[in-house]
Amino acid sequence: MRLVIDQIRGKDVNEALGLLRFSKKHAAKQIEKVLNSAVANAEFKSREGNESIDVDTLYIRHAIVNEGPALRRFMPAAQGRATPIRKRTSHVEIVLDAREEKLRALRSARSAERSTARASSSSGSKR
Repeated sequence: MRLVIDQIRGKDVNEALGLLRFSKKHAAKQIEKVLNSAVANAEFKSREGNESIDVDTLYIRHAIVNEGPALRRFMPAAQGRATPIRKRTSHVEIVLDAREEKLRALRSARSAERSTARASSSSGSKR
């Protein structure tokens, strides 16, 4: 699990989902579910607080995997013995945040497109 979490830490959400979707690691499926849940929680909180959030600006700020409680089971062995089996569990924690510089870049790009569109339309009317 930690190998997969280390791959996606600090990346944009869309990039991380792409990595997880095509990863051959077994843990990638579970981490993808947790990441989708974190995105849904971020959208819900933004709607609840009457704020607007763009999923494209979200990135993984904090992602860790901690050890959870181990389920203790026993398996029969030779000569009437029992060998212990520990089925390990884990706690996955993913915290998302919005990149402010990406928001500013998107806004400035949109305003630049508008200003060039206005300039081209106003220069076309002068002819």
